[in-house]
Amino acid sequence: MLDEPSIGLHPRDNSRLIRILEDLRDIGNTVVVVEHDDETMRAADNVIDIGVNAGENGGELVYQGDLKGLMRSERSLTAKYLRGDAEIKVPQVRRKPSKRKIEIIGAREHNLRNVDVKIPLDMLVAITGVSGSGKSTLVHDVLFAGIKKKRGEWNSQVGAFKDIRGIDNIDDVILVDQSPIGRTPRSNPVTYIKAYDAIRDVFAAASTAKSKGFNASHFSFNVPGGRCETCQGSGTVTIEMQFLADVELVCEDCRGTRFKPEILNVKYKGKNIHEVLQLTIREAVAFFKDVSKIVNRLKVLEAVGLSYLRLGQSATTLSGGEAQRVKLAAHLAQRSLGQTLFIFDEPTTGLHFDDINKLLRAFNALIENGGSVLVIEHNIDVIKTADHVIDLGPEGGVGGGEVVAKGTPEEVAKVEASHTGRYLRPALGL
Repeated sequence: MLDEPSIGLHPRDNSRLIRILEDLRDIGNTVVVVEHDDETMRAADNVIDIGVNAGENGGELVYQGDLKGLMRSERSLTAKYLRGDAEIKVPQVRRKPSKRKIEIIGAREHNLRNVDVKIPLDMLVAITGVSGSGKSTLVHDVLFAGIKKKRGEWNSQVGAFKDIRGIDNIDDVILVDQSPIGRTPRSNPVTYIKAYDAIRDVFAAASTAKSKGFNASHFSFNVPGGRCETCQGSGTVTIEMQFLADVELVCEDCRGTRFKPEILNVKYKGKNIHEVLQLTIREAVAFFKDVSKIVNRLKVLEAVGLSYLRLGQSATTLSGGEAQRVKLAAHLAQRSLGQTLFIFDEPTTGLHFDDINKLLRAFNALIENGGSVLVIEHNIDVIKTADHVIDLGPEGGVGGGEVVAKGTPEEVAKVEASHTGRYLRPALGL
């Protein structure tokens, strides 16, 4: 059983993986793969499609059978993309490089061969190449760490390079990774995107709250006042076991609601604060339709494909991909981003075709709002939509570390030495 084995693999390497899986099958094994990769689905003997959508709108068996049967399914969102009824489109016009850029001179960490790389700003730039070609070293160890070091914001090791020029062209550099948005049950999507402040204000303005002398802080589970002090607002208590793993139980005092009874007596539109936190993002947008301050922030979570999450859902239950999109939503919610460089490392990890479409719209929104987006990516659907591609290789390890091709996806597709270019050609219709 393999869970998304294509993560981190270039399409060329992915083809090799599929051959290995087929070999395992042919010698008498059963191979079960959880996967979003188009090529892996087409190679499967039996496809189980779950959906139709995500969260509470998912969880159904949409289809099970061979690929031909899936392609005929009208209900399957996966089938619509495989048939071409829905698609991730190539942009009709690509952004032209401006004079603003960041230039890496003489990067030579690990297998990087003293390379010079120009990264144009104000656009979507994709760093591509086969697995092990030096992408992460260039972006994480040299670019990100190097900029942070020059700004006095980095104490760890930095990859070897001669110089990084053009740092004054950006106000900040942010790595939007898949690490958790919080490590306690009290962390959740609405606290992270700062929508919970406005929700607490709404409850504090209720007549019942005013008569009892409650203010906005009484509706917080992070500070003493209105929260249940037995569980300190987490809704659960952890029982430490001497010789076994700790056990987490629902708090007996608040029964998982996180708040004191008098706080739960305060209602807005017939719901108390606990009931509101149980709403999904989509339900909450309709519930708070008259409060633009809340709706505007919740809609960015909808925009990145997270409408199925609950407002109070614990951060510890979110997948890496969900956590990354919550972070992306928090940046989208800002009115002005300044001239920020956003770095994403394989943001398509764990994403369906339809989610990738939403992700690309979010990237465009970041750029339109003044940001620049740099992605390390193997997904050809993302690469073909980029304004500029920097392809490393030609191989991995000691055979990599060079800039094989650069330019628009169409220009990279013409370079015979580029493995990425070979897979871009059919995607671009060349």
